[in-house]
Amino acid sequence: MSAVLGLYNYWIVIVLMMTGFYIVISRGNLIKKVIGLNIFQTSVFLLYITAGKVRGATAPILDGSESYSNPLPSVLILTAIVVGVATSSVALALIVRIREAYGTIEEDEIAALDGDD
Repeated sequence: MSAVLGLYNYWIVIVLMMTGFYIVISRGNLIKKVIGLNIFQTSVFLLYITAGKVRGATAPILDGSESYSNPLPSVLILTAIVVGVATSSVALALIVRIREAYGTIEEDEIAALDGDD
């Protein structure tokens, strides 16, 4: 039982991932879909950060320590956060344009207006 509870980081990742996925597939509102994608993306960030952490290790600075944490996941996540913010900004800008063109941001109403039932 303690082995399962000791992996709480992974349980949090799973819950966030499934929550984000559920929001994306169940909601028709485009802004809610972007929020769901951001939640899903956050779970991936946490997964990589969790995998890069070594218990009892220090930062990779030459100070005589025997074990070091891998800095690569943290660097990759910083880059991914920047890309995620840019992607979210573009998605929200597209949603604004869709709202101007169709007068709604609901997926089913846009499909009905477009004639793609």
